[in-house]
Amino acid sequence: MVDHTFDDSDPRGRIDIRTGVGRRRRWSDEAKGRIVAESFAPGAVVSEVARRHDMSPQHLFAWRKAARAGLLTLPSDAALEFVPVVAEAPCIGALPVMAASGSAAVVIEIGGAIIRAVPGVDLVWLVDLLRAIRAAI
Repeated sequence: MVDHTFDDSDPRGRIDIRTGVGRRRRWSDEAKGRIVAESFAPGAVVSEVARRHDMSPQHLFAWRKAARAGLLTLPSDAALEFVPVVAEAPCIGALPVMAASGSAAVVIEIGGAIIRAVPGVDLVWLVDLLRAIRAAI
């Protein structure tokens, strides 16, 4: 005698097999900044960095855009980069760059743009200007 009957004629529900991370992840701002800084490193490939962190390249590109817009802070070691100073010996007859007040100015050349910063310049404005030029490169 059979205790149960199994009816195979009823349609079965759909089965989804998910691999990888199956939930929405929450990234800390520190982790986002670290990953974005890694993607901005010289020679880094965004899709490889994204793959290493188990995320889509589009997601990382959105974070990079937010970092360029100032909405995401990069770690302090990646945000602060030094540029070599090039000192040229003045030519005979060459005059130093003089500001209107008569004091010498610092000349910064970045991405084809030349910026002359005189003593007393607003440093916040100068940093914003340099970041804007660097983002445009």
